This record gives sequence, structure tokens and C-alpha cells, in this order.
Amino acid sequence: DIEHLLADDSLPETASGYDLLVDRLSVAYEGDELSRLADSVETAFFEGHDEMSLLVWGTDGLHRHDFSKRFEADGIVFREPSELMFNFNNPYGACPRCEGFGRVIGIDPNLVVPDPSLSVYDDAVMCWRGDKMSEWKRELIHLAPHIGFPIHRPYCDLTQAELDVLWHGNGRFKGIDGFFKMVEENQYKIQYRVMLARYRGKTRCPECNGSRLRKESEYVKVGGATISELVKMPVTDLKEWFAALKLDDNDKLVSSRLLVEINNRIGFLCDVGLGYLTLDRLSSTLSGGESQRINLATSLGSSLVGSLYILDEPSIGLHSRDTMKLIGVLRKLQQLGNTVVVVEHDEEIMRAADYLIDVGPEAGRHGGEIIYQGDVDKLMTATDSYTVRYLNGELSIPVPARRRKWRDYIEVTGAREHNLKNIDVKFPLGVMTVVTGVSGSGKSTLVRDILYRAMVRHLGNPCDAPGLHRALGGDLNRISAVEFVDQNPIGKSSRSNPATYLKAFDEVRRLFSEQQGAKQMGFTPGYFSFNAEGGRCEECKGEGTITIEMQFMADIVIPCEACHGQRFKSDVLEITYNGKNINDVLNMTVNQAVEFFGESSDSICRKIVRRLKPLQDVGLGYIKLGQSSSTLSGGENQRVKLAYFLAQEKPEPTMFIFDEPTTGLHFHDINTLMDSFNRLIAQGHTVIIIEHNLDVVKCADHVIDIGPEGGELGGNIVAAGTPEEIMACDASYTGHFLKEKL
Repeated sequence: DIEHLLADDSLPETASGYDLLVDRLSVAYEGDELSRLADSVETAFFEGHDEMSLLVWGTDGLHRHDFSKRFEADGIVFREPSELMFNFNNPYGACPRCEGFGRVIGIDPNLVVPDPSLSVYDDAVMCWRGDKMSEWKRELIHLAPHIGFPIHRPYCDLTQAELDVLWHGNGRFKGIDGFFKMVEENQYKIQYRVMLARYRGKTRCPECNGSRLRKESEYVKVGGATISELVKMPVTDLKEWFAALKLDDNDKLVSSRLLVEINNRIGFLCDVGLGYLTLDRLSSTLSGGESQRINLATSLGSSLVGSLYILDEPSIGLHSRDTMKLIGVLRKLQQLGNTVVVVEHDEEIMRAADYLIDVGPEAGRHGGEIIYQGDVDKLMTATDSYTVRYLNGELSIPVPARRRKWRDYIEVTGAREHNLKNIDVKFPLGVMTVVTGVSGSGKSTLVRDILYRAMVRHLGNPCDAPGLHRALGGDLNRISAVEFVDQNPIGKSSRSNPATYLKAFDEVRRLFSEQQGAKQMGFTPGYFSFNAEGGRCEECKGEGTITIEMQFMADIVIPCEACHGQRFKSDVLEITYNGKNINDVLNMTVNQAVEFFGESSDSICRKIVRRLKPLQDVGLGYIKLGQSSSTLSGGENQRVKLAYFLAQEKPEPTMFIFDEPTTGLHFHDINTLMDSFNRLIAQGHTVIIIEHNLDVVKCADHVIDIGPEGGELGGNIVAAGTPEEIMACDASYTGHFLKEKL
């Protein structure tokens, strides 16, 4: 009776504890009843928010069966899995703390412990130094015997459990995290705010541990592994893992097509020599050659037929061992029914080609002709082609008659960044050292991330923190400066050009301002600059072109209608020197400019020639003085920087580090480059080169071979010594290929 129930004050006011009865029926196992039961179940799920109960009365009494369509277990509600949940570029899958970047602003361990070779007792923890803050260190020393913490062991040798105690503390000690929590609580004091800023930096996200995915993705496992664990494996290990993967019948049916694609793509990455990479590697950390080979693996994965593939120097950054793998991949593309055109200088790839087209004979205005075209196995003799003459053996890069001896050195001890295995390496001074090894063996990590940055820090200059190592020692007082010469552009602006980079254009502008017409018009050197107001064309601001921005389309660049691409005002262009105006000079090649200004005995002209001559010496006589730096290749940018250092003729001993300087270089250019390196050494400098090219390796005074493999199987010193000593080492891949050159 409803009225009686409503009048009962003991009944609760909420629906908690009550069930909503949807239907009652007796089941006769016939069609209509079962259909009605299915409809009632759907209604019950809807009203019960994906939960329902079924009460069954049988001969043995009443039985209750609870059902749920919610994605939950043990009181935890899970997200419905979809492919977006495993994508850190999508808000659905990205870690909410770091928003899919894997790093957040926090306390940087490298700043807190700048020297991992020290122990806690020896002040490894930088923030615990000083009279007041050392109380935290003294507390740990006091507790160390009771919690089993080794205060005298170097920080780099602590186990993960010991690091957890130091950083996160335990029941009796608050740790470094507790120290910084105290600092944050006292931020109203200026000294604590300064201290907090000193140790802040980009650190691994504590919520996702750098995986960039929300924690729900870790609940889903295939073959006992999460997606985060799989993408951290080297591709070679991942290939083995998928080959050994065992699935039940249902999962096997679901994944049949997916596994074929996954195995194919992983196989292609191994085929192009990238088995040492991990899938979570940031693309910004890849070299140009690695990026190009990943694109090549993508092309292989598409399995196109009847396509034309054009590759621009795919062997960049490849060891000779991996070049053979690359040739095999290119052959696969060709055998599928595709045409493969490769722009290349590598000798092995040239010899593996079916057809060779050589352009030349020289560079710049002395090139542009087809010197040779034909089958590689039918090379001509007595030809103007430098390529053919080097392949025939008529020309060669000579092996030095003797190796330079060395005594002084700089030593890196305990190098263990990335895959380096706690190695000690000596870098000789006053000679040419080549660091070699297969791709991913740890060459750049050792030379760029540790040696270069540690040297910059030692010389008192600001720089990123060097990679993990114990110490930098040796004859450090022998080096006054260090220069890292890479392939990054010499300038990001379209106005940047080789003449301004080498300071030659300063003298050119001064020369034109000294002319009689310029003096009468009152033109100072600034009037002959296209970067400053005065003489430049104001319509295009000295660019020579006008850029028309197009909505939803690529911008259109057209010559300036006012100056017709000449960059300067007409009255400035009327000032000439030996019949050439400032625009004519900018359009000269380096070779033409050296000839033009070399004919004069004027002191300014001699200075211009002296500034430009190093460009000629490094084989860049074909580039124009006013050529935009954005049009230069990586190898050309590197040689412009080399020319800049040659032009300076620094009196103080400098360590020059070159990262693959032969990129984009022909045999003939390498010959010229070796002369430039020898000039630097003759001036008292030190040259260290990261290189795969065997023509450079064979000319070295000292070779450091790292490996033996890439990734986790690399990071060791395989051999160190003269090229002849490397050649005698059976474990060295470099030595094996050097035998043919020596």
C-alpha cells in the first residue's frame, strides 16, 4: 500500500539500497520469452548505468547474478582502449602531467650532482655544500650505518636501490626530494628562490617516467610487455621479440595482418642499418643520414612498383660495413620493378651501380657538362672525368709517407653517457685523430657530448652539461680554445653569405667607398651594404626579391621591380672599380674574385684576396660571394667554417673537432680537404675528426675505433693506434675495410 509506505518515517529518502524491478517472467525456453528477456536486459543495463542483476528462482531456491558492462575491476575504472590511448600526440593518450613531451621543468639531477665520480662524503650533492645546508649531508652520514648506505662509494657506482634512498629517502631520512620540498616551502626568502632556480631544469616526467603516455596505457600488455617497454627496445631486439611472440587463437586472428606489417617494417629498418635505434628516439636527435634511411625504409614498406626513387647521398653517416646493407636495399627496390637514381660520392655504391653518369669536369662555371656516361664495368681510360680516373686508379689520395709522433694528450676517463661502457680514451695533441666505428657505436656521444662540452666548460665558457664521465685530464694547458665544426648553416638569414662570414665583404665595401665617385657622393662603406639603410633598395630592403604571401598556398618569390634583383639603388650601382659595380662583385665566384682583385697591388685588394683564398684552398672556389648560405649544402657549410678558421691563422693552439667533413665531397675534394687539415696541424693546432670515409682514416696519425656494433653492443674501444695497427685488429670492422686501402 503506497500510502502506508509514504507514511513510514523509517524508510530512507534516497534510492540507495533499492533495486528497480524491470520485468518478471517465467521462462519456457521458447522464442517470445527469450526475446522479451533480451529486451528487458537491455532496459535494465540502461536504467542501471551499465549494471544489472538477474534473480533466478529455481527448485533449489533464489539465486542472484550480477552483471556489469563497465570497464572496471577491483574498484578501478579503466578507460576504454583505442589506438588513440597509445598515441602521445593525442590528448586521449598523452600523459596529463607533461602533455606528451616526456619532460617537465623540475630539479635536474645533473645540476644537483655535477660530478658523479665523487661520493656523498666528498660533496657529490652540490646543494648540500656550505655550513647550513651540509646539515642534510651530516644527517645522512650519521644514519648511513643504520640504513646501509655507502657514503664513500662514488655516486656513479651506486645501485638503483641506493639512489632511491638518496633521492627519495626512507622512513628515517627525507632524501634530496625532501630537501627541495623544504626549499620550496621557504620560497618567501630570496636565498631559497635563488637556490631553487639554480637547480631547475628539464627532467624526466615523474608521472609517466618519460614514456609520454598516460598510465592507463601501461595496463594493456601483449605477450607480457607494455607498449612503453617495446618502444625502448633496440629494433634488432624488437625484431626477435616479435618473432618469438606467442598468442592465443583469438589474439592471433585479430593480429594476423598487423603482425605482417610490423615485422616487415622492423625488418626494413634492420636492412638499412638502423637496428641500433629505439622506436622512442626523438627525430631531432637523428643525423641527416639516419633520417634519410628511415625515409628509405618507409618507401620499402609501401612496396610500390614502377616508381622512380631519387636518393641524395644515402650513405651519409654510414660505415663501410653498413654501406653493403644499403646497396642490398637499393637492389631490392630495383628488383621490385622500380628505377633507382642515386646522387653519390661513395666508391662502393658507384662500383655497385649498373650505369654511371659523371658531371664536370670541375665545379661551378667550369662544370655542367656530362663527362662520362656508361656501364661501370666498362670504364674508359685517358678521360677528363676525375671520378673515372679515381675508380681506374689513375688518381688516388696518397697515404702519408710517415705518421706524426705525439706525446701530449687529453684524456677522458669513465665515459658512460648513453651506450658508452665506462671507457678511458686518450686524444693526442698536435696530430690528426680520426674517431671511427659503425653507426650508433657512440662516436658523437664521446667526442661531441663529452670531450667538446667538457673542454668548453674547462676553458670557462658557457655550454650544455657534458655527458656522464669521471674526469677530463691530461695536458689541458696545451689547448687555449676548442671549435666544433659541424654542418649546421653558417647563417639562418637569407642575407647571410660566404663573403660576409669570412669578413671579406667588409673590405669590399671599404674599397668601393674609397673610389672617387663615392667620395663625391658622400657614400660611406655602409652605403654598399644591403643590410643597412642608405644604398640598398628600399623596395625590397636589399633582398633583391619580393615575397608574396599566398593564403593556403606556397609563397611566391619574384625579382624586385625597382632594382631588378640587384639589391642596391641605381646611384650606388654607378660606382665601379675596374668596370665592376658592387652587384657584379657579389655575383663573382670565389675563383673569379681572387683573379679580379689579385691583379691589383692595392692594400685593400690584397686583404680581400687573403680573406677569400682559404675558400679556394678548401675547394669552394666555385661558390659566389653573395650566394645565400641557405643554398649551401651541409658539407659546403662545414668547409666555409674551416676556411674561416684558416683565414684567422690563430696563434694560440686550438682543438678543432670536425663531424663527418667529407659529407658531399668527391675524391678530388677530399684530397684538397686533407691539405687544409695538414695546414691547421702545421700551425700547431689539433684536429679530431668523426669520420667513416676510409680515405680520411688511412691518412690519420691516430685512429680510435669504437664498437664493435651499434647501440647496446657498442660503446667499447675496439682498437686505438695508427691505421696500420687498426688494420691488424681482427675485431675491428674498420680495420677489415682498411686493408684494401693500405
